[in-house]
Amino acid sequence: MIVPAHLDDDTDHAPQVQNGSVSSSPHAITRPILRQQWRNLTFLHWRIDSAVAASLMPAGIVPDEFDGSSWVGLVPFTLRNTQFGPSPALPFYGTFHETNVRLYARDAEGRRGVVFLSLEAERLAAVLGARVAFGLPYIWSHMRVRKTGGTIVYTSRRHSTPRGEVDSAVSVRPGARIEHPDALADFLTARWALFSRHLGRTLYLPNNHQPWPLQQAELLDFSDTLITRAGLPGVANRPPDSVLFSTGVDAIFGRPQPFNAGELRAGVTTG
Repeated sequence: MIVPAHLDDDTDHAPQVQNGSVSSSPHAITRPILRQQWRNLTFLHWRIDSAVAASLMPAGIVPDEFDGSSWVGLVPFTLRNTQFGPSPALPFYGTFHETNVRLYARDAEGRRGVVFLSLEAERLAAVLGARVAFGLPYIWSHMRVRKTGGTIVYTSRRHSTPRGEVDSAVSVRPGARIEHPDALADFLTARWALFSRHLGRTLYLPNNHQPWPLQQAELLDFSDTLITRAGLPGVANRPPDSVLFSTGVDAIFGRPQPFNAGELRAGVTTG
C-alpha cells in the first residue's frame, strides 16, 4: 500500500475488543486520502515467539497475541487502481503485484494493526514514493501472478537476486467459501490499521473495507526467503499454521496519526 505523509486525524475509532478476537467494526473514515482494490490474496501464517516479534516492532507498540502466540504472515496479492483523494485512479502506476511480510501489534490504547517487515512491489515509482513519504519498507521486485485452472501461482524476485532464482513462490488452490470465519481467521485478517516508524515517529494509519470474503485454500507448493530476510530465520522451513484465500476487497485509508510523547513514555506490555 502507498500512502502520503499527512498527519491529521479524520477518523472516529470503533471500540476495540480486548481479547484474542479483533473487532469487526472498522473506523468511520470520513475523508479518505487513499483508495485501493486488493485482489486474489493468499494469507499464509505461522506462529512465532512474541519476544522475537517484539524485537522487530516500532517504538510504542507490542505484539498482538492469539492463543498465546504472535503470528507472522506472508501475503501475496494484486493491488489495483490506487487513487489519492479525489484524483482519478492510476491504472498503470497504481496497479501492481505485491507480497508483504507482516506482524500483528497493538498500542497503549488497545488499537490493533499490522507492522510490515517488507513489501515487494513491481512499480519502482510506488516503491520510492512509499519509502520516502511514509517509511514503508517497499523493495523493487519482479512479480508474477498466474491463474491456471483452479490454482493461483505467485512468484517474486528482487532485482538484487540472480536471474533464474526466486525469493518467494506460492501455489494455492482456493476452496470453499468460509461462511463464518473462526476467531483465528478474524484475528489474522480483520486488521483496520498499520503501524510504521518514520522520521523518528511511530505512526498509526487507519483503514476500512468490507468484511473479507474468505475461502479455505490448499497450499500446493511453497518456497520462500523473504521471511528469513525480514528477521525470522527458520519459520518458512515448516508448514504454515493457517492458509486462507480471498478474492479481495476495496479499501480506503484515513490520514496517518503520530503517537504523542506521552503514549510512547507510557509504553505497553503483552498479555
